[in-house]
Amino acid sequence: MTEENKNDIFVELAKVKSKPMPIKVEEDNDEITEEEGQLTVDVYQDKDNIFIQSTIAGVKPDDIDISITNESITIRGKREKEETIEDKDYFYQECFWGAFSRSIILPQEVDPDKAQASMKNGVLIIKMPKLNRAKSKTLKIKTDL
Repeated sequence: MTEENKNDIFVELAKVKSKPMPIKVEEDNDEITEEEGQLTVDVYQDKDNIFIQSTIAGVKPDDIDISITNESITIRGKREKEETIEDKDYFYQECFWGAFSRSIILPQEVDPDKAQASMKNGVLIIKMPKLNRAKSKTLKIKTDL
């Protein structure tokens, strides 16, 4: 085998592509509209809050939509490529480009009105205060005299 053939084999082996598996989004009429990547997240808690953390480098804050209810959260966005690169020019292609989303059923009810989201260095952090329904509230009875 010549030195040139060895280099060609190396180049072909180096062109391994590994893309995140996209999910198909279906509408109510069972029509597939587009494929979305699934956002990776960490979900954790402290005494008073539930946190969601996700790396979303390359996404502008205005391109992220966060919907929160008492029991769930959905994060949607889109990561746009700023340049076009032909497939034949890639050695590795592992980053996901395009629309992404993630819906999470929360382990405890939260107060969506007091939730906060921030982004620093490409990391999104969502802080959601827990609702403690187990606490009882004492009511005083007013009397008309």
